[in-house]
Amino acid sequence: MAAMTSTSPEQLLDMALTWGVNIFGAVVLLVAGWFAADWAGRSVRRLIAHSDHIDATLKPLLGSLVRYAVLLFVITAALAQFGVQTTSIIAVVGAAGLAVGLALQGTLANIAAGVMLLFLRPLEVGDYIESDGVAGTVDEIGVFTTQLHTFDGIYVTVPNSQLWNKTIRNYSRLPTRRLDVAMSVGYADDLERAMGVLHGLLDEDRRVLREPAPQVLVTALNGGFTVTMRCWTESGNFGDLQSDLLRLGRLRLSDAGLSTPYSLRAVREAPVLRPPSASS
Repeated sequence: MAAMTSTSPEQLLDMALTWGVNIFGAVVLLVAGWFAADWAGRSVRRLIAHSDHIDATLKPLLGSLVRYAVLLFVITAALAQFGVQTTSIIAVVGAAGLAVGLALQGTLANIAAGVMLLFLRPLEVGDYIESDGVAGTVDEIGVFTTQLHTFDGIYVTVPNSQLWNKTIRNYSRLPTRRLDVAMSVGYADDLERAMGVLHGLLDEDRRVLREPAPQVLVTALNGGFTVTMRCWTESGNFGDLQSDLLRLGRLRLSDAGLSTPYSLRAVREAPVLRPPSASS
């Protein structure tokens, strides 16, 4: 019968020292790697922030990819401190990835949607969009979410899958937009004169594009003539031009002696109910 070998105290001490050094080295490597990954991601973002050759939509994503790549390298190096082989790491990552993928289907859907948003580009950084009740200017398209800010200064983050699966209205993509501004003119007023006044207003404003030619149309009859100024302008001028046409159009019509019809509603006084007298 073979004699059982025993481990001497010196061997136990050597094993403890070896494992202690490995554990300490792995912890130091992970901590240093974490800071290195953050530094690398920030450095890449600063480096490409002012580059004209890289699309602004891709700049935040490139910084994130560099950070995750450094973290993956650091974790692999830390596991190597314990003698773990690369093939074993791949097998473990594959099994873990399958389990995590089943558990985080929504998160993976956001990643896939983010890739499609970056590839097909229905929106870009700086675009003003509206989708599924959310509207704002795009600040960043990330791996998981898209960040926006609203016109009144509210920060909004939207999961990428929500944008990808819904209709997106992009108000900034095309260089020009059509603007319709409606005015009311009374039936008793000179309609042709009113249309001429509004047409002159469109001709005077340099923000109104000459092609397609601006128009003044009668678009409805509702307590009076509804006269609509229809024109095209650059997308960046849309809001200011709309406000100015509404204000100046009403002033010009008033100065020309043209009335603004109001909807009148007949009011009939209800009978007063009196309590029965004591004698009745």
